[in-house]
Amino acid sequence: MKIIPTEIPGVLIIEPQVFGDARGWFLESWQLERYAAAGIPAGLVQDNQAYSRHGVLRGLHIQHPHAQGKLVQVLRGEVFDVAVDVRPGSPWFGRWTGVLLSGDNHRQFWVPPGFAHGYYVTGEDALFSYKCSDFYHPEHELSIAWNDPAIGIAWPLQGEPILSAKDLAAFALAEVPAGRLPGYASSDPAS
Repeated sequence: MKIIPTEIPGVLIIEPQVFGDARGWFLESWQLERYAAAGIPAGLVQDNQAYSRHGVLRGLHIQHPHAQGKLVQVLRGEVFDVAVDVRPGSPWFGRWTGVLLSGDNHRQFWVPPGFAHGYYVTGEDALFSYKCSDFYHPEHELSIAWNDPAIGIAWPLQGEPILSAKDLAAFALAEVPAGRLPGYASSDPAS
């Protein structure tokens, strides 16, 4: 597998090795020792899947406390996936990085704890799968506005995105109440 660092330390693009022939293809989507060596924790505790149609934008979501690292991938379709550093005190606070994930390119994206996460479905639809480093705690989830100009994500929009009620009511990053965002320590694995 190939590990591609992004401009924000700790956020990684992973290209698993794909073995293919006339019958189809095979890849390892998780292998404890190799992923741990790349800095992705061994203790991933929950797998999730989401199906979305073209134009759906989900995010930007963060959970604090109980911050979740997410190893994300697209099984079918295509999305533009984004991680935003929302750790006050981080040198990268408010910065984002993104990657195109698809069922064809087989890429994965590691979004460490302390980062908001979101994606926009650029294909006809998308079957999205992800592993989490902590369990889902809806009482601690927070949405940050996908279009916050202070973050300035360059979404590859094709018309107005389709949003949930929760994401329509999201906070701008500067408006998030004190204590609702994770802290930053220079010893963070994402540092």
